[in-house]
Amino acid sequence: MEKHRGFPGRLPGTDFQFTIRRAAKEGPTKIIRRERFRDRRPPDRRADEGFMAALWNQFGEEPFVRGNLDAARLSWLFGREVVPAEDPFNPQDYDALLRIDVDVARRAFPDVFGAEEDEDEDDAEDESW
Repeated sequence: MEKHRGFPGRLPGTDFQFTIRRAAKEGPTKIIRRERFRDRRPPDRRADEGFMAALWNQFGEEPFVRGNLDAARLSWLFGREVVPAEDPFNPQDYDALLRIDVDVARRAFPDVFGAEEDEDEDDAEDESW
């Protein structure tokens, strides 16, 4: 199991886990698509946003190995913002490749990716100097 060095173990100040310490003896937990409903608690929403920010900061648009990333936390994003990067995909493999679907993730977590700047506005500001 690949350990992602530098990846936060949890959401700061909470018990929302982002990584696991060691491989499970029974084998990896299966990644499933969990439905996110509009009435989810704010702390759960912050955990999803924090996890997406950590994924984006660590991997960007590049495919990444599941490794020691927590299956439960991945499952909240799987099938939407995080998608398989290989075919066939084994959701119960520590070596499975995933990637961020940037377009979907930008819509779901706009604060993580920041507002896209309009290049025309930048040019207009430069000309005024």
